[in-house]
Amino acid sequence: MFSAVLYTVLLIAPVIAGKLVQQFGLTPTEVGSLFSLELGAFSLATVPAYLWLRRVNLVTAVYAFTGIVVAGNVASGFATSFVLLMALRFVTSLAAGSITVVILTLSGKTSNPSRAFGIFVVFQLIMGAIILAVFPALFAAAKVGAMYWTLAGLAACCLPFVRLIDGEALRGPQQAEGVDSDATSTEVRPVNKVKFAVGLIAVLLFYVGLSGVWSFMGQIAGGSGIGLSTTSIVLALATIPGIISPLIATILGDSPHRRWFLLGGYIALAVGVSLLFGGPGVVQFAIAAFVFKFAWTFILPYLLSSLSDLGGGGHVMNTTNLMIGGGFAIGPILSGTLIEASGGFGPMLAVAITGVVLSLVGAMAIQGRTRGA
Repeated sequence: MFSAVLYTVLLIAPVIAGKLVQQFGLTPTEVGSLFSLELGAFSLATVPAYLWLRRVNLVTAVYAFTGIVVAGNVASGFATSFVLLMALRFVTSLAAGSITVVILTLSGKTSNPSRAFGIFVVFQLIMGAIILAVFPALFAAAKVGAMYWTLAGLAACCLPFVRLIDGEALRGPQQAEGVDSDATSTEVRPVNKVKFAVGLIAVLLFYVGLSGVWSFMGQIAGGSGIGLSTTSIVLALATIPGIISPLIATILGDSPHRRWFLLGGYIALAVGVSLLFGGPGVVQFAIAAFVFKFAWTFILPYLLSSLSDLGGGGHVMNTTNLMIGGGFAIGPILSGTLIEASGGFGPMLAVAITGVVLSLVGAMAIQGRTRGA
C-alpha cells in the first residue's frame, strides 16, 4: 500500500509537469527545480532516520508521517504561489521518504527480502500505470490541485494498515542481535574504497540520466505535436514493460552472466533515449518509452546487487540510496536548465546518453574487478 501510494507522485511526474506549466506558467528550469526539490527531500529523509529509526515506536512514527503526507498533499492543492508549493512539496516528500525508510528496513528483515523488495517495486509501478492512464481523463479540465487531493486520499487509505507494523521491530533484543550479526559478517570483507567510489558514481549518473529524461517525457511528446491524452496513455502502457523487466530479473537472479545482463540493459536504455531525438512521431515515441522503461527497471536490480557485493555492510547501501536520491534530484533541474538554455531537447538528451554511457563504464569496471577478487 505505502509503496504504491508514496511513489506515485514521482512516477507521474510527466503528467503533473504539464499541469504545473499550464496553471503556474512555469519555465522548464522551474519545473525541474520543483521535481529536484521533491526527489531530493524524499532521499534526504534517510539522513535524519539514522537518529530516530531505532529509538521510536515505528507505528507511532508512521502514523505521524502519514498524517503529514495527507496534510501536505491537501495543502499543495490549495497553493497559489510556486514558492509556497515548493515548500509544501519539500515537507510532504520528507515525510513520505521517512515512511519509505521504515518499510524498506522492515522488508530487509523478512524471511524473503528479495521477494519483499520485488513486491515493493512492482506495486509502485502498477499504481503509476493506473494513474497515468486515469488521471488525464478524470482531471482533463481540472487544476493540478485535484491531483494532489487525490494523492492525499490515497495516502489516507494507508492508515488502516499502519497497525500491521511491529512498532518495536528495530528495538527488540532479537532484532538488535540480528543487526550486530549482519554487521559483523560484512565487516569481515571491508569495502574497497576505489570500487565503492566508482560504483556510487555509476549509480549517480544512471539516475541523473534517466530522471532527467523521464521528468520531461511529456514535454518531449508535446514538442513533437503529440497530445497530452495520447502521451499519458503511452506512458501508462510503458509501465507494463517496466513491471515485466524486474520480474524477469527476479527470475534470472544474480549469476556469472550479470555483466552481460547489465550491458544489454544499458544498450537498450541508450537506444530508448536516442529514439527521442528529432521530434519523434507517436509510434517512435511509444517505442522509445517502452524500451526506456524496460531497460531502466531491468538494470536497477543488477546495478544495486553489484554495489551490495562490494561488502561494507549497511553503509554501502545507505550511501547508495543517497546517490539514487541525488541523481533523481540533479536530473530534472539539469535537464530543465539545458532545455531552457538551448530552446530544444537535443542537448538534454545528449547529456543523458553521456551519463548512461559513463554509468555503464563504471558498472562494467566493478563487474570485472569484483569477479576477479
